[in-house]
Amino acid sequence: MRKATRLLFDGWIAGAGTAAGTRMVLGHWPRSPFGPFSDVMVEHGDGTRLLLAPTEQTADFVSSTYSFDGVHIHPVAVERADTHWSVTAGPLVWHFTTGARGALGQLLRSVPATAATHPLWVRCADLPARLLGLRTHGSAQAGRRQFYGARDLLPLTESEARWQGADLGHIAAVEPPVRFGSASVPRRPALVRVSTTVELAGHRRRTAGPTPCGDGR
Repeated sequence: MRKATRLLFDGWIAGAGTAAGTRMVLGHWPRSPFGPFSDVMVEHGDGTRLLLAPTEQTADFVSSTYSFDGVHIHPVAVERADTHWSVTAGPLVWHFTTGARGALGQLLRSVPATAATHPLWVRCADLPARLLGLRTHGSAQAGRRQFYGARDLLPLTESEARWQGADLGHIAAVEPPVRFGSASVPRRPALVRVSTTVELAGHRRRTAGPTPCGDGR
């Protein structure tokens, strides 16, 4: 069978909720098939899901992989100064600060990068991840599959966000969970160092049987 075509996105995912009920997920990708870029997924309290992406190309790819009610093209600027991050994306201005790395972050950092990003390891990591309400792999739109290799985890200790100039209130849990696709972000606001692999439809290799950690569905 043909070798699977897999696209690698290497960077960071940040997720946080707000008192107003809006939940935000930043994808910051210094390395990707489209070059460096960032995008933001937003779900408001009424359930409306929006994508803020910097170009038509990145918007088409992300919206073909995840589910949204609206897609908007805006410059997405991300600035980082030590533990402080600033995100500007059209109607959204978001500032957050990371705290000290906990035990789970230390554990993730101890896994070699080559192992952490391998689909077999990602499938195995899905079992304990479900205890946290997360998925490390799953199906996406257009027949695609996704594998999330987490390599670090930092809590968000502060988060301030405005939408069209309106204050969204204090930092809150990502609750209810966001509904963009099979994967999610931790309930507690966090920044995750991650290598994401997207396997395209029609290029998947068949295996003789299920993997040691399940059938990969």
